[in-house]
Amino acid sequence: MIWLFGCAEPPAPAPAQPPPDLVIEAPLSPGGPPMRLEVRSGKIAALGSSQGAIGGLPADLVTAGFVDAHGHVEGLGKALLSLDLMGSPSYADTLARTKSAAPGEGWLTGRGWDQNDWTDAPAGGWPLATDLDALALGRPIALTRVDGHAIWLSSDALAAAGITKDTPDPVGGRIVRDAAGAPTGVLIDNAVDLVKIPDPTPEERKRRVVKAIDAIRAVGLTGVHDMGTSDDVLAVYERLDQAGKLPIRIWVYLDPASKAAERLYASGPWRGDHLAVVGVKAYADGALGSRGALLTAPYADEPDRTGLAVSSATDLKALAERALGAGGAVAIHGIGDQGVRNALDAFEAARAAHPEKADVRLRVEHAQVIHPDDVARFAGLGVIASMQPTHATSDMPWAEARLGPERVRWAYTWRTLLDANAHLAFGSDFPVESVDPALGLWSATTRQDQAEQPPGGWYPDQRLTFDEAVTAFTSGAAYAVHEDDHLGEIAEGRAADLTLWRHEGAHWRAVGTIVDGKVVWP
Repeated sequence: MIWLFGCAEPPAPAPAQPPPDLVIEAPLSPGGPPMRLEVRSGKIAALGSSQGAIGGLPADLVTAGFVDAHGHVEGLGKALLSLDLMGSPSYADTLARTKSAAPGEGWLTGRGWDQNDWTDAPAGGWPLATDLDALALGRPIALTRVDGHAIWLSSDALAAAGITKDTPDPVGGRIVRDAAGAPTGVLIDNAVDLVKIPDPTPEERKRRVVKAIDAIRAVGLTGVHDMGTSDDVLAVYERLDQAGKLPIRIWVYLDPASKAAERLYASGPWRGDHLAVVGVKAYADGALGSRGALLTAPYADEPDRTGLAVSSATDLKALAERALGAGGAVAIHGIGDQGVRNALDAFEAARAAHPEKADVRLRVEHAQVIHPDDVARFAGLGVIASMQPTHATSDMPWAEARLGPERVRWAYTWRTLLDANAHLAFGSDFPVESVDPALGLWSATTRQDQAEQPPGGWYPDQRLTFDEAVTAFTSGAAYAVHEDDHLGEIAEGRAADLTLWRHEGAHWRAVGTIVDGKVVWP
């Protein structure tokens, strides 16, 4: 046997790897070792131990890109560009802020009042049209409650809407009245639709959307699930996306009565570059703060009311079956335990009608009060609990008065749902709450407000770990829109959507936002 050596040519050297587009060196978990993350062509190309080189963006932590799983983009832009009543501590202060509004023509609009924060509220607890009239601003005034489920009108605004003593409460809505039955100025849930405030111009609407997107990316968010999107807002998104001017990802859940929803019912979801139309968003009930959330038993602090069915159980089932049949996702707002139950019943019927669509993601928005009998149904039906941690810490001063000491333990139950194998997707419901996800992280892990009250947390058995809360904002949000195969985790080959964080005392603050490997903030 003869052996031949040295005849084969040596292997060609591997081609030189081009330099990465972006390098980040930061821990992937609090207190963990620094890791080196390289980004090429919009994807995470390499991930390994740090070798001491400093990345382009300094950070104490890098996570997968945070996504707000429930927001209202145009609503945020409108709030940023109109009268801000958020955090007003008293009725007198709210009126003073309104009085100081810049003079102008047309309607004066604002948002953020919360009668639960007022110790000087009028008798009955609700604000009055006559007190807005006394400001003598010479224009109709329409001020939206913090949760968007009630509106406070001046008398000329009531007159413009044609609302009188003889106007009946609409189905799923309430006109607050005095002892004689006359409207006092507040409309709740479906009654809000009686008011037709002039629509913004297309340019004004675009300005709202762009203003909101700038605020969203400036707090570390790489995307948002936009809830209840109208045809007009969708048109703004589509123009921005087609022009390459949508710096974050937006997943749209349409107003179910929109023209775009009819397209979805006919041919299913569609997508662009950073824009995806995934489904529709409906309402089972109203909000807890305005006693519109639908409960199985009366309110503890208003025993003659159980809340409002904004949509009937029959209508919810029909909508869910129609959308799911087309492959469209369905999100149903459910806050009270009966509202949540009606949403789950609708999903159960839709799943039974369309077993071939088992991979389409269904979700209950807010899921604030859940009857113990319904907890296991989330995992059993494959329904996502889309929740907002800051709702708990905003509502805790008055939630027990609404629900009573036993039923309040059914509320804001993140730990209970997670332990029952439900999927959680976290958001803020901006502009109801702050758009900043750092506040959601804090609320989810401490059950405390920003002043670190109450000591030990409010019903602290429902707290989540830091990693669990991050997961709900990242992979949980990606799962909810069926993007969990390439978003929501830091791993080689995944899309380079990342959020950079700085640790400041006990709190975290976002310091960088990266989408598709590009720094979109700062």
